[in-house]
Amino acid sequence: MYCDQCEQTKGGIACTDRGVCGKDADVESLQKILLYGLKGMAAYKHHARRLGKTDPQVEAFIEEALFATMTNVNFDMESLLEMVLECGRMNLKTMQLLDEGHNELFGTPSPATVKEGIQEGPGILITGHDLLDLRDLLEQTKETGIKVYTHGEMLPAHAYAKLRAYPHLAGHYGGAWQKQRREFEEFGGPVIATTNCVLIPGTQTHYGDRLYTMRASAVPGSKVIHNSDFSEVIAQAKAIGPLSPTPLKESVVGFHHGAILGVADKVVEAVQSGQIKHFFLIGGCDGAEVGRNYYADFARATPEESVILTLGCGKFRIRDHDYGTVAGLPRLLDMGQCNDAYGAIQVAVALSKAFNCGVNDLPLTLVLSWFEQKAVAVLLTLLALDVKGVRIGPRLPAFVTPNVLALLQQRYDLQAIGSDAPNDVQVIIQAA
Repeated sequence: MYCDQCEQTKGGIACTDRGVCGKDADVESLQKILLYGLKGMAAYKHHARRLGKTDPQVEAFIEEALFATMTNVNFDMESLLEMVLECGRMNLKTMQLLDEGHNELFGTPSPATVKEGIQEGPGILITGHDLLDLRDLLEQTKETGIKVYTHGEMLPAHAYAKLRAYPHLAGHYGGAWQKQRREFEEFGGPVIATTNCVLIPGTQTHYGDRLYTMRASAVPGSKVIHNSDFSEVIAQAKAIGPLSPTPLKESVVGFHHGAILGVADKVVEAVQSGQIKHFFLIGGCDGAEVGRNYYADFARATPEESVILTLGCGKFRIRDHDYGTVAGLPRLLDMGQCNDAYGAIQVAVALSKAFNCGVNDLPLTLVLSWFEQKAVAVLLTLLALDVKGVRIGPRLPAFVTPNVLALLQQRYDLQAIGSDAPNDVQVIIQAA
């Protein structure tokens, strides 16, 4: 009756091998899934609330679900699984609130060409997910001669007409979060981190004195911005002066679900005529561990008669390649941030209605990379919508016990990605 995690006997109740204080290991696994899903949903909810979008049903669910993760009572697995799926449903509602808030404040996104690289003159780099912070920075840097560059998950900001109307929103610099130390060092100007996707500077880096954080994104040693006052950042950008220019390239972003559904008739016609034979959603959270090159290999192996939808920082694995066009559309369509999984769902639902079939009957394959809580929340949303056959990687989450994994595989055909991406593509196409 000894617990190897809390190192003590609890009331004479024997702990399971992986449980805590008498808690069944599979129940604990579902509670962890629920907790991580809640954390991801809370991140989206925070952004939506800052845009004035809230929902009392979401608020009430968070309270109930948090209690379910805290109690030591052994839940029935079925009832706890239902709460996990309800987290997915509430996350869908939360992503919808955030989508509506962005559209109302910044305009409906549309495809836009973005310059990538550093241009002449002083500049500020802003990273993270919070577009409201970007808007505030753009307002405060008007007519200062300072260029503003997006980084990482801030790239989709260029799709919003009211944001790109600021002429000093100069472009984008950098990729996914795991490359920040090198990219922030090389940028040379002040860097603002608006959300938690930010690394602590390394011992060999020297940008710590020009790294600024906000709210929950605090990093030890960084300068904290209060009340959205960027005056210190602006002063430092002026003091540093012109940055070292880099070669420039152009990319296209902004394939929001509104833009894609605006040409839905052409997409349906292309599918019916055989010009488009399959859709792949390849995206999610990126990371640095071995195995994530699978996604680039997978994307490049997709047939020319297919469309690739991408979102989240996982897109940086696959976007630096020319996939060409199909049926007059770019084969690679960047739908935005990870919360724009809501838009991908809307596209899938619209296509299923157009073809009078279920989402699982569409020629659609989801290949997702996961790393942190927001990816878990999005996966729960897909499961709550009964989307089957989702492939995740580079490996399955360690907090999912064998019994819980077997349950998810049985009900939703949840799969781990393989080791041979081109072969996996062929298997998918042949089975379609």
